[in-house]
Amino acid sequence: MKTIFDRVSYDCSKIVTESYSTSFALATKMLATSIRKDIYNIYGFVRFADEIVDTFHDYDKEQLFSNFEQSLENALTNKISLNPILNSFQYTYHKYDIPHHLVEAFMKSMRMDLHKKEYNTIDEYQEYIYGSADVVGLMCLCVFVNGDKEKYEELKESAMALGSAFQKVNFLRDLKADYEDLNRSYFPETNLAELDEVSKKRIVEEIKADFALGYSGIVKLPEAAKFGVYTAYKYYKKLLQKLQSTPPVEIKNTRIRVPNYQKFGLLAESYVNYKLQLL
Repeated sequence: MKTIFDRVSYDCSKIVTESYSTSFALATKMLATSIRKDIYNIYGFVRFADEIVDTFHDYDKEQLFSNFEQSLENALTNKISLNPILNSFQYTYHKYDIPHHLVEAFMKSMRMDLHKKEYNTIDEYQEYIYGSADVVGLMCLCVFVNGDKEKYEELKESAMALGSAFQKVNFLRDLKADYEDLNRSYFPETNLAELDEVSKKRIVEEIKADFALGYSGIVKLPEAAKFGVYTAYKYYKKLLQKLQSTPPVEIKNTRIRVPNYQKFGLLAESYVNYKLQLL
């Protein structure tokens, strides 16, 4: 009974989302039930790829990633996988006709993390951001617009901007882990060893511009997706505000967080704004 296996596969993707990101899981719960499962399926896939390159230090990450990549292609071709995460992702991939080049770009950026430590030029930085974040926003957009190609093209740029904003906030928040533990430096023309207020301000202003473009697309999203995406937007905006008010030396030594009580406060605020049609 494949329906049981498919249900188990979906449950695995949901568990991955809830285990790895309470904030993203909370925002996903604000989506309509008709699309919630598919966002879990996308998150499970991208999280597992990211885990290979970021945390499996005691194993041959190159081989693990190659195996995962081959299993992914087999799943997309055969429309089934005994890896439940890939099985659930291939379901969503085919259901919404997600372009394969988005998946390819994502895997390319993940593979970069196996060896590349510094992004010294704007072009390198933008290529990585596109593959690691923008295309994830576009995969989700395929779900949000439910196959409406015209709507997809209309919202494509803003979806990419929102993905960029989320990723850059993560870079700034995780600066200590990325720089000290993984020896990675994503921001070009920035000396992270001596991060100062001027460099931080430049990064923050770049993220604010991404958020502004991203918000312009949120207000045009179908109702099934709008509240959930807006909730995620509010959370990341709050996180950016905390980073903006935090001295650079503290950012380098501490992982800045939004406490749970503030997350639920943001959720309540988002709900009021949504119900009153203030977005």
